[in-house]
Amino acid sequence: MKMDKEPSATPFAKGKVAQAFGNLLHVRFEGPIRQGEVAHVRVNGAQLLSEVIEIVGDEAKVQVFEDTRGIKFGTPVQFTGHLLEAELGPGLLSTVFDGLQNPLEKVADATGTFLERGIYLPPLDREKKWDFTPLAQVGDVLKRGDPLGWVPEGRFRHLIMVPFSYFGKIEIVSIAKPGAYTIETVIAEGKDGRGSVVPFKMLQRWPIKNALIEGKKTRPSRRMDTGLRILDTQFPVLKGGTFCSPGPFGAGKTVMQHHLSKYSDVDIVVIVACGERAGEVVEVLRTFPQLVDPHTNESLMKRTIIMCNTSSMPVAARESSVYMGAAIAEYYRQMGLDVLLLADSTSRWAQAMREMSGRLEEIPGDEAFPAYLASRISSFYERAGVVRLAGDKEGSLTIGGSISPAGGNFEEPVTQATLAIVGAFHGLSRARSDARRYPAVDPLISWTKYLKQVGIELDDQFPSWEAKVLNASLILQKGDEIGKRMEVVGEEGVALEDMILYLKADLYEFCYLQQNAFDAEDAYCPLPRQIETFRMIQTIFGSRFSLDSHDEARSFFLGLQNAIKNLNFIPFRSERYMQEIALIQEQINTKKKA
Repeated sequence: MKMDKEPSATPFAKGKVAQAFGNLLHVRFEGPIRQGEVAHVRVNGAQLLSEVIEIVGDEAKVQVFEDTRGIKFGTPVQFTGHLLEAELGPGLLSTVFDGLQNPLEKVADATGTFLERGIYLPPLDREKKWDFTPLAQVGDVLKRGDPLGWVPEGRFRHLIMVPFSYFGKIEIVSIAKPGAYTIETVIAEGKDGRGSVVPFKMLQRWPIKNALIEGKKTRPSRRMDTGLRILDTQFPVLKGGTFCSPGPFGAGKTVMQHHLSKYSDVDIVVIVACGERAGEVVEVLRTFPQLVDPHTNESLMKRTIIMCNTSSMPVAARESSVYMGAAIAEYYRQMGLDVLLLADSTSRWAQAMREMSGRLEEIPGDEAFPAYLASRISSFYERAGVVRLAGDKEGSLTIGGSISPAGGNFEEPVTQATLAIVGAFHGLSRARSDARRYPAVDPLISWTKYLKQVGIELDDQFPSWEAKVLNASLILQKGDEIGKRMEVVGEEGVALEDMILYLKADLYEFCYLQQNAFDAEDAYCPLPRQIETFRMIQTIFGSRFSLDSHDEARSFFLGLQNAIKNLNFIPFRSERYMQEIALIQEQINTKKKA
């Protein structure tokens, strides 16, 4: 993405600014250019990165990814001949980038606390040497994505692959011996169909708006463990699937995404803060190095890549940060790894699109969003999926986006366009967050398309899992209806049977669907513990109790609630845990009808 030579030394097109509307420039140009081409706008000694988004005759409309102060009529523009690209290679993990893949820590070292515009540093370290182990041999015929060798990156084997920008068969004519090399060292050479020798390095580039995929895309089939009971049980997600988490401000979207990034059982997590508030991003940067991955007992940052494009940064870069995160996530998927991409929030990305669409004077769609909003959102989520690679390996990319609909209105265009494409909907509710019911996912409006597959996967551990979960959903719905009736006529106005059903639903919500993120035991609930607790809940659902009055029913279920809730805070399968289980079972049996 970054240029190694001065733009003036290139034979590509040049132009001059004719008009400026905020970060949208109209540039009169000479020479060949193309849609999506990167250009540099020279102003006050700086070269501002920009992208061609529309071409009309000899005039190009260019969006600038930086502050445009100082740009005026006649400001020179140099086109580069290439698209906006990501640098791919060893060294991406544990790094914090901006939306243009600038390594922010190095930029801060170079410029100080306040980042200057026009500063673009190489995303990957050119000096560091990596221990290369060859896998390919001279004479092998390979294609794009096939491994040439590997280097250790943390606990992963980072595969050095034939560049994805190379199409066609290639015969390896030389391969480096095991040793330490920089990412710009030629580690292999191949002969193409025309007899030309092509050099290969550890470093490769890929246009971020094009999906990076080589292999056969298959249907997702493995559940993604998150440690959140309401998601893993009621609204699960599969590895390679898609989900969204819309909700009003303050309902806990960002906290839930932080939980997913900490506890999801994936290999790599890519966090894209596309327009998120700076304070929330700073919290991630401060806490993640201190947090331990429960699956590997290593620092969470060792498996994390952060694309940091906060609400205080130029809006045009929000779009690039989303696609940059997707390209890097796809790159690791091609190594046979499970990757989770979290975008927070896609609403602010959509707002940036609306702003640019208005400046382009396009015909607006619903609520002034561009008419192609649904298409852009779909193309982003469609980059998720499971890819079958050579050697029966599989890599997956799971994409989850949070949405911040104005006023919590789920009927607005961004939410509706997202719901049409995702496989799971985790709707957060203001009423639940106000009542301190966290996570504030509303079980009455949320849904998932993956429950059947999860049921098949868990059938040996819990037969009829899907049917049991659907039964729990039905009890929640009936309990909600009874609760609304009780608000009007009081407890005595409903039948005792209905009151008991309401109390069962309330127990399920209070003891199982709610979780305490500040408790060491309850913050992350592993699957065996979820199954054991859910089995106990199902016993309560299926039992008929000998209760003679509304007061007795409430008293009995409140006692049961407290006992099961306290169980969540006790170490799993400890001596005290087993004692409490026995006491709860005894408590159930005292009122259970034969």
